[in-house]
Amino acid sequence: MIDRYSREEIKKIWDLETKFSYYLRVELAVCEAYSKLGVIPQPALNDIKKKASFSLERIDDVEKEVKHDVIAFLTSVNESVGVENAKYIHMGLTSSDVIDTAFALQITDSSKIIMNELDGLIKVIRDKAFKYKNTVCIGRSHGVHAEVMTFGFKLLNWLDELERARESFKFALDEISEGQISGPVGTYSNVSPEIEKLTCEILGLKPAKISTQIISRDRHAKFMSGLAIIAALIEQFATEIRHLQKTEVREVEEGFGANQKGSSAMPHKKNPVLCENLCGLARVVRSNMIAAYENINLWHERDISHSSVERIIFPDSLILVDFMLYRFKNVIENLVVHEDNMLKNAKLYGGIVFSQKVLLKLVEEKGYTREEAYKIVQKHALNALNGGDFRQGLESENILNEKELDECFCSNDYLKNIDTIFDRFN
Repeated sequence: MIDRYSREEIKKIWDLETKFSYYLRVELAVCEAYSKLGVIPQPALNDIKKKASFSLERIDDVEKEVKHDVIAFLTSVNESVGVENAKYIHMGLTSSDVIDTAFALQITDSSKIIMNELDGLIKVIRDKAFKYKNTVCIGRSHGVHAEVMTFGFKLLNWLDELERARESFKFALDEISEGQISGPVGTYSNVSPEIEKLTCEILGLKPAKISTQIISRDRHAKFMSGLAIIAALIEQFATEIRHLQKTEVREVEEGFGANQKGSSAMPHKKNPVLCENLCGLARVVRSNMIAAYENINLWHERDISHSSVERIIFPDSLILVDFMLYRFKNVIENLVVHEDNMLKNAKLYGGIVFSQKVLLKLVEEKGYTREEAYKIVQKHALNALNGGDFRQGLESENILNEKELDECFCSNDYLKNIDTIFDRFN
């Protein structure tokens, strides 16, 4: 089934109208802080809060002339509150006090949506892991069959990785949820640190311990790393599904709608298009992370080389990761699991994946040296890969009886600790 992503909340946070709304929230919070300290009379504050507004059209007109978006914004707001109250707007501030504090609000509000999606995906993967806890499948290393495991165990690894990614993202979000109201180079030359403290309390942010004219961009780079890890994990999981959907493997498949078509030329095609899409989008998010790291290096107390970059990479990355979480949750919810094929693949070539059990039995119970046992087992395993049958080859050696071979070729012993592992996630 193809998903239909239509949510607009996270996109709305980053449109121009909403951005200036966040600017206005900051300016009004500063006014409220000043009022708490007795600088702005309560009637004036009430009047400002009642009248303060802006017009995108007016901002655009002014910006064409002054070439400065914050000044254009302030012009529009000042016109809305009137001459008497305009003197209280932006008192002692610099543009970045408003921009960076508003930016933190945009990021935190977007991240609440990301966190909800992440929690939803974690729940779905957890449920699937426990559902397929005992579904035997083959484990692979280097893309080659290794030993049997369970499909639920594979999904449990995904769960563990996502839970760690959630903690990393939460930590990065906590670091970036800071505001600044500290003036032109961060020294509070024309604004009190108490105003910053009160403003941040009103907005639900922490005051930065120190800032220059901006909040240091290492925080933003770390946050983008958190997004990139989430994207990279989704890519890893999606890549696994793509491998398992190969015709010659066919252990899982993306859900396929009743009227869906996989190819304009080949009617038999059922392609992992959703997972391929996710792998591509992960590359974009990772690239944006690199740009965020480049933004750490700014001249002196600030320049604006980071600004143009952030106007692209933050909305794009947050929207993309939100979409990726939504889409991958849809993939997992509708995943078709071919348990019979999983079991069939685990038994290929006469059960060559049980080679270690045979090796150990020859060493521990039959008196062979490890080198002697390895040579015998490898000979029949490689022969099986070339068209033979591993178990039949071993039977021809007459070194293990039927019961001993059954013990070696039993999956249960490989899975004896699955319950113990799953208990760690209860």
